[in-house]
Amino acid sequence: MTRPKTLSDESVLKIAHQLIHEHGPEALTFARLAKACGLSPATLVQRFENIAGLKQKTLLYAWDRLDEKTVALAAIVPKTAEGAIALLVALSNDYGGIESYAEGLLVLREDLRDPALRSRGAGWKVALSSALEDCFAGVPNTPPGIGLLMASQWQGSLLWWSFDPQEKVERCVEDSLIRFVDAIIPSRLAAKGRPY
Repeated sequence: MTRPKTLSDESVLKIAHQLIHEHGPEALTFARLAKACGLSPATLVQRFENIAGLKQKTLLYAWDRLDEKTVALAAIVPKTAEGAIALLVALSNDYGGIESYAEGLLVLREDLRDPALRSRGAGWKVALSSALEDCFAGVPNTPPGIGLLMASQWQGSLLWWSFDPQEKVERCVEDSLIRFVDAIIPSRLAAKGRPY
């Protein structure tokens, strides 16, 4: 196979992110990335300096994609409680099965170790919470801070699903969030006639 003469950094980072997603952060090496993208290891070292720099840039690339996806979803979901649930269910689609979710926890470990990546996570918390708050703007009897409360419930439902992944993650998340919203906004439960 002939090596490509040029490949944008974004294209290389996309391939690196796929390697991390499929095999975990420790699998990202210049040799493995070179094989996957067709550039020489020397070219990759020249661009990214070292593995720590490559890993950080790859995970910053992943944060950029998550930010973009969050903004895009927030723009199209209805500004209702159901819209907030739909936003979080859609964000759950990327988790896949239990093996993929478990690998994602290894990536989260990398995010927590690096101050720049941790800062991106803190920024996403604010953006996601705000997008969820916007969905509840017209819902009566909504408690203050509903966005962060709902995001926290979502993360908890993902964790509890991972211990017993018998159903699709999206279904588990949706059921958990419906129950959560009904519990914190009792008027919804009565209006919808939910059986629980």
